[in-house]
Amino acid sequence: MTANPSTPKLAAVQILLIRHGLTVEDQPRLSDAQRHLSAKGRKVVRSVAQVVRGLSVEPDAFVVCPHVSAVQTAELFAEQLDFMGEVEVLHALTSGIPPHIAAKDIAQRGQLVVVVAHEPTLSALGAFLTARPAFPPLRPAQVSVLQDGRPLWFIHPETLAQDRLLIA
Repeated sequence: MTANPSTPKLAAVQILLIRHGLTVEDQPRLSDAQRHLSAKGRKVVRSVAQVVRGLSVEPDAFVVCPHVSAVQTAELFAEQLDFMGEVEVLHALTSGIPPHIAAKDIAQRGQLVVVVAHEPTLSALGAFLTARPAFPPLRPAQVSVLQDGRPLWFIHPETLAQDRLLIA
């Protein structure tokens, strides 16, 4: 398949797509955007981040959607990776905004960019970046890695196993 002509220049760019960790159960006074990570969610995020740390990942930037659980997930990852920069809220990662808008911003952030958000935003972004019609939805705390618009690998959050990222 040929590259999407509207895809921003992503040569030599590695993108880690990360879905937020498990959140507290639905509570009547909390909207989805306000729900925070559960204790189990924090534990799994830290464990996955340790696996990523073992791969000597050194991000240039962290961008995150404005939901509380995504911000908390990004901060836990940044801490585990000794990232000293700012975890930047990118409103273009909000649900309902076309993925090409976020992709343009992400492409300007460096050679290794960590993106933390919700579904279906992440799978829509993954499909756009790989110029494919679809991208597999990420599980809570899953990391999926793209290099130069190609799928590379993912980390399964339950087993912490790294495996090839296969997409149609």
